[in-house]
Amino acid sequence: MQKEAIYHINDIPYLFTIGKHEVKIRIRAKRGDVCHCALLHSDRYKPPGAGDAVKLDLVATTELHDYFEGVVYSPTKRIRYQFLLTGFDGSQAWCGEYGVSDNRQAAGYFHCASVLAAYEGGPPTWVRDAVVYQIFPERFANGNPAIDPAGVRSWTSSEDPESTSFYGGDLQGLFEKLPYLHDLGVNVLYLTPVFESPSHHKYDTSDYYSIDSHFGQLEDIRRVVDEAHALNMKVVLDAVFNHSGDRFFAFQDVVKNGADSKYKDWFFIDRFPVVQSPEPSYESFGILSPSMPKLNTSNPEVVQYMLDVAKYWIREIGIDGWRLDVANEIDHSFWRRLRQEIKGIDRELLLVGEIMHQSGAWLRGDQFDGVMNYLFRDAVIGFFAEQRTTARAFAGQIESIRMQYTDSANSAMFNLIGSHDTERFLTACTKSVWGWHEKQEIARLKLAAMFQLTYTGMPMIYYGDEVGMTGGEDPVCRKPMIWDEANQNATIHAHYKQLIALRKEYPALREGEFQMWFVEEADNTLGFIRYLADQMIGIVLNNSPNERKLRLDAPKGIGAQKLVPLFGSRDWEWSNGIGSCTLPPYGASIVLFSLV
Repeated sequence: MQKEAIYHINDIPYLFTIGKHEVKIRIRAKRGDVCHCALLHSDRYKPPGAGDAVKLDLVATTELHDYFEGVVYSPTKRIRYQFLLTGFDGSQAWCGEYGVSDNRQAAGYFHCASVLAAYEGGPPTWVRDAVVYQIFPERFANGNPAIDPAGVRSWTSSEDPESTSFYGGDLQGLFEKLPYLHDLGVNVLYLTPVFESPSHHKYDTSDYYSIDSHFGQLEDIRRVVDEAHALNMKVVLDAVFNHSGDRFFAFQDVVKNGADSKYKDWFFIDRFPVVQSPEPSYESFGILSPSMPKLNTSNPEVVQYMLDVAKYWIREIGIDGWRLDVANEIDHSFWRRLRQEIKGIDRELLLVGEIMHQSGAWLRGDQFDGVMNYLFRDAVIGFFAEQRTTARAFAGQIESIRMQYTDSANSAMFNLIGSHDTERFLTACTKSVWGWHEKQEIARLKLAAMFQLTYTGMPMIYYGDEVGMTGGEDPVCRKPMIWDEANQNATIHAHYKQLIALRKEYPALREGEFQMWFVEEADNTLGFIRYLADQMIGIVLNNSPNERKLRLDAPKGIGAQKLVPLFGSRDWEWSNGIGSCTLPPYGASIVLFSLV
């Protein structure tokens, strides 16, 4: 047994609450090294050696490591524990706060008390049922041409969008398309910023308390929210607290009054007078973005102003949560304060941060419920779209991402395969080793969507992906939505609609546990299961251009005697826990196991 690979820390994500008296505990070991892992635990005030033993299950395997976990019940909310690992070579090792040792006493004990005491119930209960649809308002639908900006392009223009292009999308257009979204089956609408701003994207806010005049008025956004609620859909808005626009009243005051401005400490001004060119004399978002001056969110006045903004829109129009832009560039204390204020209004309000990398520091239960899961997207694009990742590597990436977070955080992730900041999936397919083959790319999009909509967390669909839209990096990924059905891909749309309906029908797909079933490196196939109580569903994917015939055993520890195909390939034979299936190129199948 390789002791150097054994790792645990008595903190998130290796230890976290899943109930008022329950804690889930994980430990990591070298892949294929450990055959049995036990957790010995007791109340931390009992004599050492007393207590109970819990067998930990193998729950995830990455390229390098295995992860074991189990649940401990503690009525006193205080636990002392250590691990006993047994290797396939027959060796044993103890793991405690002093490290890994052959000697139990030398390893010591881990202790847990504060994590359990701080349990606050997790994310909103509705996230388990959520299918999110991202809307870029300026490009979704034009319902009121009378409020279009000057010089709008034709909605059906064949030219690619530029950073200064406008097409006239507005809130009236969104309102008119709510029946379409309801019919598709999505139930959470995430809108990129709708507040006053001179740009098409609105991430340079001029007025946090006003709806952009080219989108509509206060009553327009209220009508969208009210009608969405009537259709059992949630609405999440986008807030930009990392920076404002250069037309924001406070920044304009600094430009006008310089060092005498009472708002000069709301920003990071390097020198006066304030200038924007050739280089801005202040910090801004990104590199040399003078239209987006960075806000000083350690300034109490800025903090209070933005907290008031966040609470205003919740109380004024009844939104269901916030997506927070550039969240990793704002100090943690601001987000902790925001969470206290927002969850103080209603614990069912959602907070999702925009972070494009590992986000554990923001997902400890004191800041965000989840984040935009760009790590998930990277893995999906690499495997399905660009075809540069093997099945084993992809499975390892997905499991590694999952093991970086708590169960609560994983349930509240926006699991996306595209957004307004990335190239679209079908366009990413052009980078594959196979080149561009339209039928093949569509099949791979459908395969990726099947994985996305059967995986844990909140699947997030970027507007237009469900009808086969293409587009490169920003701003080309922001083309106007295709509404002419003759130009939509009906096959892709039907595929999304059916998968969403299936997710709604089977609770295991929404809130069940996730477990890899098999990974076949040579065939580039894999399978996983979702299970909840007495319901178990298997998903099998063939990410190759060739037909694959698979021989499969029932998932480990499951006495599945029968299965019923639910979606995709129905070419199955199954008897007494052993079976086979045939999958077409880039084909898949979803099956329901009969646990009798």
